[in-house]
Amino acid sequence: MHLALKLGLTGGIGSGKSTVANLFAALGASVVDADQISRATTANNGAAMAQIGAEFGAKFVKPDQSLDRDAMRELAFTDASARKRLEAIVHPLVGAEIARQSQMAVLRRSPCIIYDIPLLAESSHWRSRVDQILVVDCPEAVQVQRVVTRSGLQAREVEGIIAAQAPRTTRLQVADLVIFNGGSSMEALRADVAQLWQGLRLSSANLPDSKQTGIPA
Repeated sequence: MHLALKLGLTGGIGSGKSTVANLFAALGASVVDADQISRATTANNGAAMAQIGAEFGAKFVKPDQSLDRDAMRELAFTDASARKRLEAIVHPLVGAEIARQSQMAVLRRSPCIIYDIPLLAESSHWRSRVDQILVVDCPEAVQVQRVVTRSGLQAREVEGIIAAQAPRTTRLQVADLVIFNGGSSMEALRADVAQLWQGLRLSSANLPDSKQTGIPA
């Protein structure tokens, strides 16, 4: 059986985590994006939409058969159980798709599977399911500037999103590896990723078998 190094990737909003994931993919890694998978389940005719309509009612389903996120957000303000009920539908589907994509990466003999997990630092189970955790780090001011520039949100709105995520110190505490992306050029970031990639490939042969064989779900 082919054994792939499993790397958990996380970072705060605006840290450049997705850019780092794309750079790893260009080097030959397989990227499993948990956030993208989650969004797909509630997109047009997504895998979760039939259950969501049955659980919450048709008013939470848009005409294109995607989730009405504004309506769901309003419900969550008045019904504390709404989020948990939604997660009970979405999370098993996400877990199944992560497992499927992981198995496909193994079959392709990928040398490394990158699990892009936005809330990895808050998770209680991912630590034991990956070989190492890589955090993409940058100062909060840089995060705010980047998100304001790309999204058009106000700075205070971005600061609120950052405050709702795990603190920067918490992410760094769970990190085995850190890439600092505080404003260096793309060329410098690409070089940092390439250097780390070489180190990961050299170290993967020394991983215990118990860490190499499991597929996160």
